[in-house]
Amino acid sequence: MTHFYEKLKQRVAEFGPLCVGIDPHPSVLETWGVAQDVEGLAQVALGMVEALADSVAVFKPQSAFFERWGSAGAAVLEQCVAAIHEAGGLVILDVKRGDIGSTMAAYAQAYLADGPLSVDAITVSPYLGFGSLAPAIDLAEASGRGVFVLTRTSNPEGSDIQLGRTVSGDAVAQSLVDQAAARNRESGANAVGLVVGGTHQSLGVELGSYTGAILIPGIGAQGGTISGLRSSFAATSALLLPSVSREVLGAGPDPVRLRAAVDKVLAS
Repeated sequence: MTHFYEKLKQRVAEFGPLCVGIDPHPSVLETWGVAQDVEGLAQVALGMVEALADSVAVFKPQSAFFERWGSAGAAVLEQCVAAIHEAGGLVILDVKRGDIGSTMAAYAQAYLADGPLSVDAITVSPYLGFGSLAPAIDLAEASGRGVFVLTRTSNPEGSDIQLGRTVSGDAVAQSLVDQAAARNRESGANAVGLVVGGTHQSLGVELGSYTGAILIPGIGAQGGTISGLRSSFAATSALLLPSVSREVLGAGPDPVRLRAAVDKVLAS
């Protein structure tokens, strides 16, 4: 079995280090000139895949913008995931799930086991404790998939919690990095990724001991650049996966403009 981390390395080597978000919020549907309904949702989501499947390493659909349309929106998300996989791409589903016990196990089964919404990796929230993620991490390792743990996010208000101190005196974010690193060393699968924003002048965490993949939001409209990551993340040998959404989505629906937007971000 080839694990997600190895597949990700292969995709990045072939297509470059960029994850493109599919966040079809109302303003995007308006920019694309499509209706504010499920049909418009499908045009944006599937149009992104059709235009960019042979240009980018990974897609990251944001589940909320599909869920708001109920079961019809969930059906479009299933179509989107299937289209990406049929094109040979990888899917990180941005769902930020986090719970305990059987509920966390059910979330894991929904996305990390074979089924209609099976993806390659999901985002998870560790703020019920890193140990609460065990059902998702266990299944990710067993199924060759991955999880990305919210660690040092790009939003400024996240610092209040993430740079706060644990009982042992470490920053919460640093504790998450250390626990993820330990799990990856133990398993050898590197299934536990991190989410660390690309907008911080100082990351506030030490990443030198971490092996795995780091999903880096905040590129493009939020001010982060690909070149800026070289200094911010210089201390780690982890696989860096910068993520962009609005900067690319806003160039649609013309496929040529969408691909040009990807090239512009990669050159930033």
